[in-house]
Amino acid sequence: MAADQTEAVTPEDALGRRVACSEHRATVRFVGAVPPTAGVWLGVEWDEPARGKHDGLHQGVRYFTCRHPTGGSFVRPSKASFGTDFLSAVRREYEAADEDEEISISGRTLEWADVRERSLESLPSVLLRNCQVNGPGEDGQILTSTPNVRWLDLSGSLLCCWEDVVAIARQLEHLEALQLSFNRLRLPSDPAAQRQAFCNLKVLTLIGCELTWTQILQCAPMWPRLEELIVEDNDITQVHRPEGVLQELKCLNVSKNRLDQDSLLNLAALPRLEHLIMTETGLSNIHFPDTVPGAETSMFASLEKLNLSQNNISEWGVIDELSKLASLRHLWCRGNPLASSDRNPRTANQMLIAKLPHLRVLNGSDVHPQERKGAECDYLKMFGEEWLQARGRSQLSQEFANRHPRYSSLIHKYGAPEEGELTKRQPFALKNQLLKITFVFVDDVARTPVEKKLPATMEVQKVKGLLSRLLKVPAADLKLSYTSAKVVGPEYHMDSDLKTLLFYAVEDGDTVLVRRS
Repeated sequence: MAADQTEAVTPEDALGRRVACSEHRATVRFVGAVPPTAGVWLGVEWDEPARGKHDGLHQGVRYFTCRHPTGGSFVRPSKASFGTDFLSAVRREYEAADEDEEISISGRTLEWADVRERSLESLPSVLLRNCQVNGPGEDGQILTSTPNVRWLDLSGSLLCCWEDVVAIARQLEHLEALQLSFNRLRLPSDPAAQRQAFCNLKVLTLIGCELTWTQILQCAPMWPRLEELIVEDNDITQVHRPEGVLQELKCLNVSKNRLDQDSLLNLAALPRLEHLIMTETGLSNIHFPDTVPGAETSMFASLEKLNLSQNNISEWGVIDELSKLASLRHLWCRGNPLASSDRNPRTANQMLIAKLPHLRVLNGSDVHPQERKGAECDYLKMFGEEWLQARGRSQLSQEFANRHPRYSSLIHKYGAPEEGELTKRQPFALKNQLLKITFVFVDDVARTPVEKKLPATMEVQKVKGLLSRLLKVPAADLKLSYTSAKVVGPEYHMDSDLKTLLFYAVEDGDTVLVRRS
């Protein structure tokens, strides 16, 4: 602990309040003296546990408790900011706002230029991310000052409970989208009583709030018309069935949560769910037990878009299960150890298309009719020899049908493969595995991008070795990610040095971004 004894006013209700120390946020767990030092200390639990030194136990005395062993510290009140009210933050941020400033929430963008009258009353959106908002301020002032706000970002604020959010939201009668990421909010005592405050809310973002799924369901009665919920990077493991809540939900993002995959089917209780995003959840298996291979499941009847990228899916039986989803049209499946026998990512994509009859978009790229026909015909030939061997022997034939539930329908569509047209698959030639990759050096914009042809089986550590010699920096200092030539926007991180370019689904024409760590 520092010996700084600078006097500062500590609010009477400081215990449990949220504070900011520089750019770092914490919750006050203790206020008082800490002998042998003089003066008042705040015992805080950091949002980032690595910042702390202990869990509230100091020199044998228990002052407070933390979730993490290193989550706590003592700071002087002079080093902590308790924040400001909503309208003070709005005036500070917007009265001198740049007229070209863009406002964006959940993919929707507005500009000041679109606002006819440059006044707080005309504001359609308010972005107060990391602006230390601690509450609504004087009652009724928000309603008269910013009555037309539809999109609101209070991420990284100093709000300490849902009642604080309610006190702001109930004065914003048109509020449709709300971002509350990176907050620590105490649960409301009576969520159903707060429904009116969020009666028009359709989009809610709660990234990095340390919430469990049970806590989300406890809060859900507040959001009767919610259509999109983003709860990425929380403490969600077990997913319980939503009973009587979230029934209007169309899009759910549970990425970066270590999910118990046996409980995922409980999400089928969301009748209108169209888009499910489950990247980086550790998912390796999915099974719909209500139907046999090749049939359609009654579960997830509305699901059109599914993102399973960056998971642990390695078995093609998982894709056969996905074929049971009658409404599935868009699938993202990059970054999974799912491979064809020839280890060629294009063959794997063909198998995905052939196994999923209704798929229209794969990894962001349209599946054109000719591409589908080619994939399905190749699939027939690919496993035609196995099918010929399985014919006429019922037990083996049923086993084949279970592993290839679409094969019979493809035969009906194109006819049975002839024995003469079947050829044994040869190992994919190395020259055909070479990927043309453009390396862009993010930290050195003056350096010209470099184009290389590398084998798809090359490990990330060897790619770093190549770049290390080029840049004359240690390979350990390099961080790599890539963007797809086919999909604009997403950046995929290559975190494991022992994985190959093939594992990360890097394709010909992709761009690898090189950074110094």
